[in-house]
Amino acid sequence: MAPGSALIPRLMDLSPGTEALRYCFALPAHPESVAGARRLTRARLDLWQLDADAHESAILIVSELVTNAVVHTMSARVVCELRCLDRRLRIAVQDQGHQPGGPQLRRTSDDEHGRGLLLVDAMSSSWGSRDACNGSGRIVWAELPHGSERSC
Repeated sequence: MAPGSALIPRLMDLSPGTEALRYCFALPAHPESVAGARRLTRARLDLWQLDADAHESAILIVSELVTNAVVHTMSARVVCELRCLDRRLRIAVQDQGHQPGGPQLRRTSDDEHGRGLLLVDAMSSSWGSRDACNGSGRIVWAELPHGSERSC
């Protein structure tokens, strides 16, 4: 997707000599797509040579955000974008329809659901959500630092 897309609006201009790595993929909003999202993320982060902690955290965050988009929305597809810039990795997942109020962080849960955002909150330096620019769906994002020698 081009800069200024629904996932990453053109909010920052990169100064000369600054490079950002970016990867985007779309999958059908089906439960089996969660494994595909993990596989695609793992392959891309291997290429970017992120440190092991950020690598594993990012895969788990993608898994949780894609799972939430599949389970809690009426989407036909889910779009995921990875962006690496200045020792930060930003993960954004866009669905095509959302519940009013957006995702909620549940501090307690008695069932097997509701703990995914607690994991995202614990592993990321920040996360949030907003309505998509095109008015269809929601973008949930998370950001985490990485200690890789390579400033991606």
